Amino acid sequence: MHRYVTPLCIFLLLAALLGVGLTLNPREVPSPLIGKPVPAFRTPALKDPDRALTSDALRGKVSLLNVWATWCIPCRQEHPVLVGIAERGEVPVYGLNYKDDRRQAIAWLDELGDPYEISGFDPDGRVGIEFGVYGLPETFIIDSAGTIAYKQIGPIDEKTWKEELLPRIRKLEKQVR
Repeated sequence: MHRYVTPLCIFLLLAALLGVGLTLNPREVPSPLIGKPVPAFRTPALKDPDRALTSDALRGKVSLLNVWATWCIPCRQEHPVLVGIAERGEVPVYGLNYKDDRRQAIAWLDELGDPYEISGFDPDGRVGIEFGVYGLPETFIIDSAGTIAYKQIGPIDEKTWKEELLPRIRKLEKQVR
């Protein structure tokens, strides 16, 4: 009888851990960068290589940094939402074009609309690595001090925008006033 107690306890413990794991949301991967300053970076602008997107551009006001690529199907799905956010002027939206072809990315924005104040070009993914990007799209809420306040993994839809991101942005904006 005692020889069955240990395997039974191990089985019950593993079943409990599996049960807890199945209740977790895989999109809620905590980022170690939340609450930390935006990594220092400078990358050429996608449309004008003489300009640059820098970490300094993400200071002074609450903003979004959206990491995207033309080869990313969910990026295409969320793009109209980003265009709407930019058209309504709800928050400045910056882009980081990740591991992409410059000409294809410019054509993509020309075709679908360009919601970005400026989109940096990150062909080798080095800036993305600094942000801990591991899948696209990813969108960061940056507070006015240049601190990463939130990381959205996956595409933004209208519901996510209105219920998750916009309330966080409004709260951060009130803290500045």
